[in-house]
Parts: sequence; structure tokens; C-alpha cells
Amino acid sequence: MKRAFLSTAAALAFTLLGAEPAMAARTPSAVEAQAFIAKVETELAKLSEYGARASWVRATHITEDTNWLAAKAGAEINELAVKYALEASAYDKSPVDPITRRKLDLLKRGLNLPAPPRAGASQELADLTSKLSTIYSTSKVEIAGKSVGLDDLDDRLRTARDPKLTKEIWEKWHATAIPMTPTFANVIALANEGSQSLGYKDTGALWRSDYDMDPDAFAAKTDALWSQVKPFYDNLHCYVRGALNKKYGDAVQSATGPIRADLLGNMWAQEWGNIFDLVAPKNASLGYDLDKALEKQKYDAVKMVKTGENFYTALGFAPLPDTFWKRSMITRPRDREVVCHASAWDIDAKDDIRIKMCTRVNADDFFTIHHELGHNIYQRAYAGQPYLFQGGANGGFHEAIGDFAGLNALSPTYLKAVGLIDKVPGPEADIPFLLRMALDRVAFLPFGLLVDRWRWKVFSGEVTPEGYNKAWWELRTKYQGIVPPGPRPADAFDPGAKYHVANFVSYTRYFLAHIYEFQFFRAACRQAGWQGPLNRCTVYGNRQVGERYDAMLKMGASKPWPEALEAFTGEKDIDASAIAEYFAPLNTWLTEQNKGRTCGW
Repeated sequence: MKRAFLSTAAALAFTLLGAEPAMAARTPSAVEAQAFIAKVETELAKLSEYGARASWVRATHITEDTNWLAAKAGAEINELAVKYALEASAYDKSPVDPITRRKLDLLKRGLNLPAPPRAGASQELADLTSKLSTIYSTSKVEIAGKSVGLDDLDDRLRTARDPKLTKEIWEKWHATAIPMTPTFANVIALANEGSQSLGYKDTGALWRSDYDMDPDAFAAKTDALWSQVKPFYDNLHCYVRGALNKKYGDAVQSATGPIRADLLGNMWAQEWGNIFDLVAPKNASLGYDLDKALEKQKYDAVKMVKTGENFYTALGFAPLPDTFWKRSMITRPRDREVVCHASAWDIDAKDDIRIKMCTRVNADDFFTIHHELGHNIYQRAYAGQPYLFQGGANGGFHEAIGDFAGLNALSPTYLKAVGLIDKVPGPEADIPFLLRMALDRVAFLPFGLLVDRWRWKVFSGEVTPEGYNKAWWELRTKYQGIVPPGPRPADAFDPGAKYHVANFVSYTRYFLAHIYEFQFFRAACRQAGWQGPLNRCTVYGNRQVGERYDAMLKMGASKPWPEALEAFTGEKDIDASAIAEYFAPLNTWLTEQNKGRTCGW
């Protein structure tokens, strides 16, 4: 799955900071507001690089010392961020120009986990979040007499077809999160205190405010989007459950009700493509095997990244700088603990861009590389904006930029163009292809929605620590229609077994990104004059599309997201109809396959 492009400390530096004495009761002038913002942006340029470098060192070499350094940097940044976000409120009634007003608004709502404005709180919060991240990144479990980490467990789970083994892998990894519970609860309390000092009900309301609309209106918007795609998801769920029942029998997977989470080939059951072999239609084929094609063409991690770079340069974007190749972490080092979760980094808001991955040569990471480089391309494009505008139009945009490239990366037309397959399969391969895509892109949608739904309840106090796990599984069953492979221990903290929860990365952005990416893709294919089925389209090498895409990317956060969306797509609102259009043939086919089945759960 596709993941946050900076660590918490760096992300804070990425959006905030400045210094200005608090204003008196009078309304400050527009000139004073502009001077305040100018100083803020100067401080940002210095402190964000400091935070990013400290976070990078810690992420690529986890020790007590690097944990300490990253926590110290994060604490300093957070403390100043809260201070100056509070000071920005003094300009709420100042008669400023629209650009300054937007910068002030971004300054106030741009924190992720604001510490309370009291002595020692920022360091306490930084230490707690560093502890959680370290537990997640360094956890290992014993499987078949061998101590293994998450990347190894992922590889085993993706191909395991023995339900006893999948249950063991799943339960052992989720058990690693149990020690997180008290620390996680302490972070929630501190962040809420900080958010309330900024005028928000809780941290969930702060997170929802970052989408150019009222927090409650944003929640309603995501509900409306889910209602557009839920019927298709229900159809997919019904078909997959039937195939798993046929494979394992009623004793393992019932023909009705929810699906057992460990049977779906992914540790969090968020993407189901790894079990394509179990659910593929009889006597049907994609016409190629991308994993085998990468192996046959002797791809290694560097060649995978070079291919991803070539996708963007073919659209007209500049090659990656030499420093990217010298400073990125593309494979897992053998001599130290690192954070393997893939991410893209902008170190200096200039040209020091990097990725951090423990790359494996397979189709999943082929997609992920195109995705992560999309973050880098976006970061580079908006580097010319004033500092407070150096960010995505919203969090979903940043994720969707890379996912848009990923859709192209998996198109057989693209794979043929880059020489990974010899020919584009005929129409008979469309249903298998669309099914394989839906198992990842559509199956993800309810998970993308529910993670923050759970956290919003936690932040608001509706769910307390003793009810964390119960509420988690209520939402997973409600939205995804899945259940754990067996009863959960009383002290289980299964949400913490997910990177974005342990590291407090907001997650609704990924739900939005999975909708934006198809909206971007459809618009790009229309611009390219594509006439065939949407799933066969690629805009690889189309520089006119690249120019229009670049124009949207260069806007950064300077305009509300509807304006950025319109700049590329011509549409002013996020809309899931592009998903329906892309997968329409599959939905018709699934409806036929599900005749006689009892769907739903």
C-alpha cells in the first residue's frame, strides 16, 4: 500500500513555523500580517530542512541516538508550530489580500499532532511518538523457527494458502502492537489538548479542517463518495467470498457473512490482489505475469526506479538529480534497523529529493516506485511557490499524483511500450485485468475510509482505550465485511499493527487518492484522444498531457483543491464516476457471477 511521504517531524516542518510577538487587542494591519508571514516562511525554510534531515537519519538508521535526535528536532518544531499557529489567529480580522489570508489559514490548520502550549509538552509528545514508531519498525516475530520482520512476513502471507499458516502470521504480527496501547492513549490526550488550544474540538476536527471546507462537511463528502462506490465493492466482496469458500470450505470461510481477514493475501486485508490466483475466472489469463516478466528481464531495484523515472521524463519532466541516486535508500541495508515503509522525501525544498524503500522485484513494488516518484515530481514542481504553498492541494492530491502514474504503470499498453511484455493481450484479457485491478484499487476503498473514522472516534472520546479494539473491528466489519481469523485477546491493539496508525499519518487522504487517481486518469486519456477501453489507456510519452499535468502540480497548495482539480480535469468536484466507468465491464460480469448467491454480510 501506498504510504505518507514524510515523517511526522518533517511533515510539521513542511507546513509550519515562524516567529512574531503576539499582537495586542487591536486589529493588526495588512502590512503587519504580511511581515508576520514573511518571517514565518523564512523560519520554515530553515527549520523544515533541520527536521527533515533528523527524520531521514533516524528512518534509515534506527538507534537510541537517532531516535533522540529526531525526537528533539520534532519537539522543537512542534513547540514553535503551536506558538505561531496561535499567533496567526491575531490576524483573523486583518484586511489582508487573498494570498496572505490563505497562508494564515494554512498556518493555523497545518499541524498534524499539535503539542499543548506549555513547557515540556512538545518533548513529551515527540518522545512518545518516536517510541511508537520504533516499536512498529523494529518488531519481529518467530515463524518456522526464524525471527522475521514485516517485509518477510508480507512475502510469506502473499503466497501462503494454508489457513493455519496465514492465521499464525496474521496473529503474530498483530500481537506486536499490544505494547503500544498506553503510549498511544497518551499521545491522543496530548494532541487533543494541543488541538483544543488552537480552537478545535479535538485532533480529528483539526485533521478534517485541512480540506478547504468545514470539518463536518468534509466528513459528509467522504460519506457521499463511499455511497457511489459501495454497490460495486459489495459485488466484488460477494464474488471473492464465494471463491474463498470454494477453495477452503465452510469450516474456514463461510459462503455467507464476512470474509476472514488473513485469507486475503495482505496483512491488513486492504488490498486483495495477491489472491488473484484463487479468484481468477476459469480458463482466463491476464496474458502475462508481471512478476515473472521483471525476473526474466533481469530487473533489480535500481532498474525498477530507472523505469519509473523514465515514465515521468517521457511526459516532459526533468530527470531525477544525481543526489537522488546517491542519497536515496532503495534497498534494505543488511547492517542496521531501518523504517522499510516506502516514502518519498523533500529534504531542502529545492532539489534534494529522495525515496526510502526496501524494494523487492515484484509487481507491487513496480507500482509503488511509480507512486513514490510521483511525490518527488510534485515536490519538485511546487518548489517555486512561496514556502507555505509548497505542499499538495490537499493530502489526497499528493497520494493521487503517484497513483495516477501507477495506473499507467500497470496498463498492458505501457508494459508493452517499455518492453516488459511482448504484446498487448486481446479483449479476452480485459475481465481478468479489471478483476486484478479491482482486487487492489476497489477493495482498498472501505479500509481507506474506516481508519480515520476509527481515529475520529478515538480523538473525540467516543472510543476510550479499553474499547479501541472492539471499535476497530466493528468498523472493519461494517465497511469491509471482514473479521479476524479467531477471537482477539482482551489486550489486543490491532490498529497499531498498521504503520499509519502507529505513526499518526492521516489516512483519509488515501481514500480520496484512490478516487482522484481515476478522475485524473480519465481526464488524461481524454486529453490524449484515447478511443479504446479506459483500462487499456496509457499516456506514456504524451508531452501535451505532461504539460497540463505539470501546470496543476506547480500550483501546489496556492489554491483550494477544486481549482487545482479543474486545472487538469476541467471538473470542479471530486467524483467517483470515473471508477464506475473504468470498471463497468467487470461490474456487469460480477453481477452475472453472483446470481444465486446471498450477497452482503
